[in-house]
Amino acid sequence: MIFGEDAGEGVGFATARGRDWPSVRQFNVFLANRLGALLNVAKRFETTDNRIIALSVVDSTDCAIVRLVVSDPERAYEIFEQGNLPFTESDLLVVTLPDGPQPLLQICKALLGAEISIHYAYPLMAGRAAVALHVEDIETASQHLQQMGFTLLSENDLNEQQAG
Repeated sequence: MIFGEDAGEGVGFATARGRDWPSVRQFNVFLANRLGALLNVAKRFETTDNRIIALSVVDSTDCAIVRLVVSDPERAYEIFEQGNLPFTESDLLVVTLPDGPQPLLQICKALLGAEISIHYAYPLMAGRAAVALHVEDIETASQHLQQMGFTLLSENDLNEQQAG
């Protein structure tokens, strides 16, 4: 189900996680900063149809945080647990890029108008052109972006895009 300009007026959209806004789970995997560590994580998905659809790596001298969005978060949770990988989960907004010459600028201006800070952002690697955003207030950001006509994607949308 797509939310925003493509959604009908007054449509309720409680998510499976009990929220009234579309959010996407991000996995934050903590790795030793060693050769092949990222490959080890990616290989865990090699024999599954669960796809990594967004990726960001924050690197330091000793460790790295790999942020992932996947097509099936429930199965990814199991994959990380079975691999004894230290990880946490956090929520993101995934916003499709609007038409126009500067789509990211439009999104940033809309969030600035609501006085919402973007902590970090990264693009999706598959499906519709979209950006994953970690913001300081996900509920307010979601409501404001939808009121401004932006299209937000849910986990179901991402899973359907990968299946289609």
